[in-house]
Amino acid sequence: MCEGCIESDGHCKEWAESGQCPVHKCAKEHGVQFCGLCSKFPCGDLTKKIHWNPNIVEHLTKLAYDYRNNKPYISEIIMNRPTDADESVYPFSLPVVKNFDTLKLTSSVTFFVGENGTGKSTLLEAIAVSYGFNPEGGSKNFNFSTKETHSDLYKYLTLVKGIYKPKDGYFLRAESFYNVATAIEHMDAIPAAAPPIKKSYGGKSLHEQSHGESFWSLLMNRFYGNGLYLLDEPEAALSPSRQMALLSRISELEKLNSQFIIATHSPILLAYPNAQIFVLTDDKIALTPYKETEHYIITKQFLNNTEGVLKYLL
Repeated sequence: MCEGCIESDGHCKEWAESGQCPVHKCAKEHGVQFCGLCSKFPCGDLTKKIHWNPNIVEHLTKLAYDYRNNKPYISEIIMNRPTDADESVYPFSLPVVKNFDTLKLTSSVTFFVGENGTGKSTLLEAIAVSYGFNPEGGSKNFNFSTKETHSDLYKYLTLVKGIYKPKDGYFLRAESFYNVATAIEHMDAIPAAAPPIKKSYGGKSLHEQSHGESFWSLLMNRFYGNGLYLLDEPEAALSPSRQMALLSRISELEKLNSQFIIATHSPILLAYPNAQIFVLTDDKIALTPYKETEHYIITKQFLNNTEGVLKYLL
């Protein structure tokens, strides 16, 4: 069965003999990604070309609605906790594992925040591995491993996926990005007809840049849009001004039908408009407004009364 115009890009076995799907060709001629987005939809040609599906107009109408409303690539995360799980053993000892059965993602940008040890990075890692990313980071094409330290949590997650598959994707781990950079250099050292991988990262070796510059090269050059981007503490290498610039970059990519799931401590990044913020504590996971997060409250208190806070602390 055809996966659809966006996923198959017109190359589907149903039309293999003729060389190209006529429905896809028509959509391209009208400058749209699929029929449901066309100004002439629904037209008589559509039902003639897809005569085997009597519900095609209803089906494409729903697809167009979902597309225009930017439905996430991952819409829900379900925890399938074993009934005999030992909560004294990692990862079942983590608060995040104990405290949720399902998380519904309704925004294109979702944040996981919480105190150290609550399990936000472990949860993000499990989502990434469950989706098919390399545990140490990179795109789905990366399969290197320096040391297997990731948890088995991914085995107990079910990801409810949207109607579209992302065309791009990346798992960024601040702690292992050095390993990603090394893997790129090793792969580029192998003679190949294809362009060097570093070209996708701006053309300059990531090892020849500062930690922050290499992060920024990744964000500006390797993230193409129409993608799923999982970022673990991206602020670790970025100055406050670059974190603000990252807000702009996220906005650009969101408009290109991208989804972000981010684990962070940054009150700057958390300010992203209309984002979901899940606060992880020892007792629960709670969807929380930005100005009610501890990150916002403490940062504001410190900046508004720096001397007083320092006097109390010191």
